[in-house]
Amino acid sequence: MKPLIKNIIYLIILEILILIAGFLVTSNSDTDLLFRGIFILSVAFALTVILILFIFFRGQGKEPVAQTMHLLVSLSLKFLVELVIAFIWFFVAKKTGLSSVILFFVLYLAFTLFSVLVVLKTLKYKSL
Repeated sequence: MKPLIKNIIYLIILEILILIAGFLVTSNSDTDLLFRGIFILSVAFALTVILILFIFFRGQGKEPVAQTMHLLVSLSLKFLVELVIAFIWFFVAKKTGLSSVILFFVLYLAFTLFSVLVVLKTLKYKSL
């Protein structure tokens, strides 16, 4: 569980940096972005990454077939949860302005890059 805790701490640091940057952008510019939107969306993505990291690292102590299955389940779940987040963000909350769309994809890419780097770093020394 040590790599999981270490990566969750890194994720919390990333989340704090994103929230600080979001606060600075919303307080110093005249965009229609609200800090509340940045907070909700970044927390949703962070919780998704915590969930997939938990599933991924849970499979690391198992046989290679189970490791592969855990990896596939975690990536599939990430895709599905982020589709639900996108549906809620764009269709339910009606955040379709240019700044909201850019915010969504910037946060999506930041958290996806984090999760891909963690998985690749872990798999660098292990073969499935």
